[in-house]
Amino acid sequence: MAQPIFFKTPPSSTLAEIAALTKAHLVDPARGAQQIKGLASLDEAGPMHLVFFDNLKYADQLAATKAGACLVSQRFEAQVPKGVAVLRAARPFHAFVQIAREWHADALRPQSWFGTEGIAPSAIIDPTAHLEDGVIVDPLVVIGPRVEIGAGTIIGAGAVIGADVKIGRDCNVGAKTTIQFALIGNNVLIHTGCNIGQDGYGFIFFSSEGHIKVPQTGRVLIQNNVEVGAASTIDRGSLRDTVIGEGTKIDNQVQIGHNVTIGRHCLLAAQIGLAGSLTIGDNVALGAKVGINNHLTIGDGAQVTAMSAVKDDIPPNGRWGGHFAKPTKQWFREIIAVERLVRDNAADAKGEGKE
Repeated sequence: MAQPIFFKTPPSSTLAEIAALTKAHLVDPARGAQQIKGLASLDEAGPMHLVFFDNLKYADQLAATKAGACLVSQRFEAQVPKGVAVLRAARPFHAFVQIAREWHADALRPQSWFGTEGIAPSAIIDPTAHLEDGVIVDPLVVIGPRVEIGAGTIIGAGAVIGADVKIGRDCNVGAKTTIQFALIGNNVLIHTGCNIGQDGYGFIFFSSEGHIKVPQTGRVLIQNNVEVGAASTIDRGSLRDTVIGEGTKIDNQVQIGHNVTIGRHCLLAAQIGLAGSLTIGDNVALGAKVGINNHLTIGDGAQVTAMSAVKDDIPPNGRWGGHFAKPTKQWFREIIAVERLVRDNAADAKGEGKE
């Protein structure tokens, strides 16, 4: 973070102040007045930067760092170079993030790209829409009839909000996002270029009349404290609603089909594809590029390895992976068995013709 030109420069803080905020122990109290002016990675830090260390993979970078101070656990503090102040913390990365959130609160949620206060003159807002005080609407936004938007919400440039959509308080709707047929809770962060509430992929396939479209008359319901990554798409339901549970965090370029129900506090990494009518429980974690077939149930607390293809229900707290996905222990055993078979066959082939 040598040149944080897009965000506010944090105030200078002393090591004593940092230790008090993070509840870390400053090993050398005599350095309490030392000033720190920013955060950085181990390999880019200078004498005015704070860093953290909690992974031996980066031991070489720690040994060479020029940082002013390092948050580190007691286990690794002896590896911190002389001259670098040691802040002993039980969870160094958590303490580092605590400082980052304090110093860079402006990076936690998008602000108006144009410094807009209130409603930009170029925004088009239907006279029947109701915006509470404190809503910010950037240039070229279009807001349809009977829309309701809560106080503290920011609507990014070029966004289109369809008729009757309800958006709660302290939300962010990214630039060029479209939202229709949706009810959205409070403190929801929708990044740029998302499409929410469009038709689900519903057809009677290969009929005598071709592919016959099935009306999609449901909604999208997004509960409080959800985050939706850039360029993600969430289809509205056909008969029942598509639901995203409270506190769920969705990465970029995720596709969520119609009638999908996602529980609370789930994690969905990038480029996941969820087919229609899935039920996903609470606290489920899906790795990048996971694909899940329709009409399945993923139990509470389940985890699926990145790039897996899921065609069967997964029980609560299951750990699955592979193509097609199965319990990870079984998957690993099968991989080892196949590798052993290949080695044995290769060895037999080399021995052919020998006496």
